[in-house]
Amino acid sequence: MKPVFNKVDKRIVEELGAIVGPANVFTDAARLEAYSHDETIGVRGAPEVVVRPAATAEIAAILRLAQRERVPITPRGAGFGLSGGAVPTHGGIVLSVERMNRIIEIDAANMMVTTEPGVITGDLQRAVEAKGLFYPPDPASLDSCSIGGNVAECAGGPRAVKYGVTKDYVCGLEVVLPSGDVIESGGKLVKNVTGYNLVQLMVGSEGTLGIVTKIVLRLLPLPKVQVDLLVPFDDFGAAADTVSDIIANRILPTAIEFMERDSLKAVERLTGNAVPFSDANAHLLIQLDGNSRTAVDADLEVVGELCMANGAREVLVADDQVTRDRLWDARRKIINALNHESPMNHMEDVVVPRAEIPTLLAGVKEIAARNGVRVICFGHAGDGNVHINMLQDAIPDDRFTAMVPKVSAEFFELTLSLGGQITGEHGVGVTRRKHLPRALGQAQVDVMRRVREAFDPAGILNPGKIFP
Repeated sequence: MKPVFNKVDKRIVEELGAIVGPANVFTDAARLEAYSHDETIGVRGAPEVVVRPAATAEIAAILRLAQRERVPITPRGAGFGLSGGAVPTHGGIVLSVERMNRIIEIDAANMMVTTEPGVITGDLQRAVEAKGLFYPPDPASLDSCSIGGNVAECAGGPRAVKYGVTKDYVCGLEVVLPSGDVIESGGKLVKNVTGYNLVQLMVGSEGTLGIVTKIVLRLLPLPKVQVDLLVPFDDFGAAADTVSDIIANRILPTAIEFMERDSLKAVERLTGNAVPFSDANAHLLIQLDGNSRTAVDADLEVVGELCMANGAREVLVADDQVTRDRLWDARRKIINALNHESPMNHMEDVVVPRAEIPTLLAGVKEIAARNGVRVICFGHAGDGNVHINMLQDAIPDDRFTAMVPKVSAEFFELTLSLGGQITGEHGVGVTRRKHLPRALGQAQVDVMRRVREAFDPAGILNPGKIFP
């Protein structure tokens, strides 16, 4: 049954002001607009009020109020999601954790960091690196997105091929449940099988089960040596074969990114700066790291030989920070460049077994040609995660809007036929929820619904997300 919600009235706004202070509650249209969307193109919702708590107790009080008044709440981190997860599709209250932005403790002895959810991911990485420690997950928006949002979406990034994604580093969480109860699960523990693993249940739940207010992340020693390679190819199949050959040689790079020519040409047009070999059909951006220069150089030699054996034009090596930053800057600007390139850019985020990437890319291009839409792909060759971008270009708005669901469904069917899934790191959110039964099967979706209802029987927390 679809939940029935009440509107936010003046009395509720005043109660929210009493909880967090009137300066942290606003209802004026100009300020609400910024909270009506995330980075998902074409997905918007109008909040009735935005509230910015600064403490766990305040969030608990807000949830108790919302529960009593049957008002929906949309949790929000920094608003850089790519599936509409932070969009208030049912109005109500947007609860932003932006003021909860303290790194509480860097515990070098236990190699753990405790943080509030509003901390920017890049800031946390730099803080622990200053202590000789390493937090690997690195989403493209790492200098803008927040740790809380990363936990909600189980964010990944280029380094996932070697180091995994957000879920692999979350050891403990403090969470406010929809009832207003506060639970602490896990902690600074390497091993813990005490009861159900609610920590991992919360990671990737997209703000539908509770609001995370404190996060304990495990850290690694900071690698001492790092080198990056930019490798241009004239044939995309050869680039994909190179990835397979590298893994077959028991070398596990930190990252293996792929970019097709049109994505880098778009970056050149956005920035006005040339990208090396931008006329090549495909590029691999490969990162190697370790604690021994000798070991990293040995891997570098093998990787370089494999690239050249598969027909690479060149192997450009960057082992100083300035050159490495230039290479990665182009990769991280692809999304902005494609959004700048076209009135609308609809991105899908599919994932397949690594070896299926060539088949996936060939199928994607065939589907795009058959439907008369330009598609540009890039992504994480090392873990099979491909970002498929449909560009509107000169297609009329109404035709493109009607085309996107049909073409996306074809991409998903192809992906599922290859043993893949419909989202690798961006989440289900609003944009992919109708495809969930096809992706998981109705029985699994029904189990997930029952889990959600156990946490939130009134359905007030982030309604309209994940489930069809």
